[in-house]
Amino acid sequence: MDFISIDQLDKNEAKKEIDMLIPKLNAWSQEYYENDNPSVEDATYDKYYDQLLKIENKFPELIIDNSPSQKVGGKVNNDFNKVVHDIPMLSLGDVFSVEELKLFLDRLKKSQPLSEQYNCELKIDGLAISLIYKNGKLIQGSTRGNGQIGEDITNNLKTIKSIPKTLNKAIDIEVRGECYMPKSSFLALNEQRQAEGQAPFANPRNAAAGSLRQLDPSVTKKRNLSTFMYNVSNYNDIEADTQSGLLKELTELGFNVNQEFKVADKQTDIDQYINQYQDKRNDLPYEIDGIVIKENQLNLQSLIGNTIKVPKWAIAYKFPPEEVYTLIKDIEWTVGRTGVVTPTAVMNPVQLAGSTVSRASLHNFDYIKKKDIRINDTVKLYKAGDIIPEIESFDPSKRPNDSKKYIIPSECPSCGSDLVHLQDEVALRCINPKCPAQLYEQINHFASRNAMNIDGLGPKIINQLFEKKLVNDVASLYTLKFEDLIELEKFGEKSANNLLGSINDSKNNSLERLIFGLGIRNVGTKAARLIAEHFNNIENIINTNSQEIEEIDSIGHTIAESVFTYFNKETSKELINELRSNDVNLKYLSENNDNIVDNYFNQKTVVITGKLIDMKRSEISDWLIKHGANVTSTVSKKTDLLIVGKDAGSKLAKAKELSVTIWNENQFINEMNKY
Repeated sequence: MDFISIDQLDKNEAKKEIDMLIPKLNAWSQEYYENDNPSVEDATYDKYYDQLLKIENKFPELIIDNSPSQKVGGKVNNDFNKVVHDIPMLSLGDVFSVEELKLFLDRLKKSQPLSEQYNCELKIDGLAISLIYKNGKLIQGSTRGNGQIGEDITNNLKTIKSIPKTLNKAIDIEVRGECYMPKSSFLALNEQRQAEGQAPFANPRNAAAGSLRQLDPSVTKKRNLSTFMYNVSNYNDIEADTQSGLLKELTELGFNVNQEFKVADKQTDIDQYINQYQDKRNDLPYEIDGIVIKENQLNLQSLIGNTIKVPKWAIAYKFPPEEVYTLIKDIEWTVGRTGVVTPTAVMNPVQLAGSTVSRASLHNFDYIKKKDIRINDTVKLYKAGDIIPEIESFDPSKRPNDSKKYIIPSECPSCGSDLVHLQDEVALRCINPKCPAQLYEQINHFASRNAMNIDGLGPKIINQLFEKKLVNDVASLYTLKFEDLIELEKFGEKSANNLLGSINDSKNNSLERLIFGLGIRNVGTKAARLIAEHFNNIENIINTNSQEIEEIDSIGHTIAESVFTYFNKETSKELINELRSNDVNLKYLSENNDNIVDNYFNQKTVVITGKLIDMKRSEISDWLIKHGANVTSTVSKKTDLLIVGKDAGSKLAKAKELSVTIWNENQFINEMNKY
């Protein structure tokens, strides 16, 4: 939208503009801050917000309490206890050009002539948090909320590895910073959500916010969040006298601090810093959306002061969004392991944010319907979080006259079965258990390392097995013969025998690996182990009900229903019978290992930490569990043994404090070899 020039507005016209802008901005703000599900790009919001500020600057008598210019962040979630910020958590003012940045620096210099240095920092796109420590111990963590009142999310923040529970000095301090989701975690999370039929997060910032607001801290822990801390509420708490010195002091205290900051003496240095990181932003493992420039002297920050919403001594330079237009040639639908059918736009190739883009996920049919995307549309493309190609909108002026709304597919593109739109899901699903596309993905998952661990059975080989009709489900892997494999491309006698040996070895896996390998919705490795351990064998699981499954500690209603539904299907029972007839183990081995009672590790609680050399952590954990040990991640009074590798940190210190038995890797291997 192109706005009317501010100079051309009289008071009545300005009032009409404000009446249009405020409801729209407040709705977008609610989507962003409270729902963690924005419907527009940040750049679109910024454009409308900037127009509002310009009008309010010219006509201050038109400013109302409900204006987003008078508020910080969003409402407080009533699901959490409220936290009153003794010193408000403010947001930052924004500029969008070098010219606007110069005006800000000129105003700063005019208001405070002693200002001579600026600290430049990366603007991490995450969620603002506060951490309060008493005598060096973390006692409370909260969100910014509306700036005055936030949400108590202490238990969730304690699951984040980069947040120290104990500082390196026993001081009282409130530290503020940003909680974010690394790009790798964001990609993995969205892949998982789409496989489960859930809507993907729009960007890493919203994924981080949604993860922090989970009522179950274990969900937050799985999301692999991280933090960068950059401020304190009260400078009396620290020794540093500059912002750059504060960042170094926070590092010494044990906080994770972004080390890419730079002290600048003049605007040319700032401009160079901006250009440097505008070029590097796509290569960073986290998302940034600009640069923050701060007065470096802390005493001058206090003298310069704040407005009701923003500090006057700092500004955020927002990177311009990189957008391109391209043509949608087709919409393809692919079937995943759990039957979710996902649409992808196939487009004319374009250069965007340092890479060639020719495909963009459309996520689900509701997404297509909401944005009214059609084949032969010219669309605006951007990268969500500088990672995933996303379609922002179509260009109405370039839509063909004979354009028609895209029709939802009714049949699976792989097997032709009817697609269903299950209740409470945004995804379309194929529920045919013999769907070839699903079977391919299921076998790939079944053979993976954390499942049946069939070494040498990768996607290319699975594809050949399907093409030659040698497999039709996971059980058929156990009927493969040497003469079948020797016919595969690039297969000789050695590779055929190796793969057969690996398939045969997998028959001896414990039940939890099989349960995970079956690909039951919502069932991960931990849930699979808990279920296998509780029921001991597959027959007990088949003959139980969802209520009994839910009674297992850490197993919730959703997982229990998924497991019960899966094993209650006739096709699943037939598959289990096929596996049984091929001598695949269907028992939990820890309960059937005669050596358990007599070994050192039985009934002991063990923690593993540090960098290991000869064995993987997962290998040690699996071995310990099979020999009756309880493997946990936290050292406590209940811990019997800590196995340490190189660079062991706080867990080693805690174990020494509690007089826990400590072994290095060699000591463990020597003991392990006795059994």
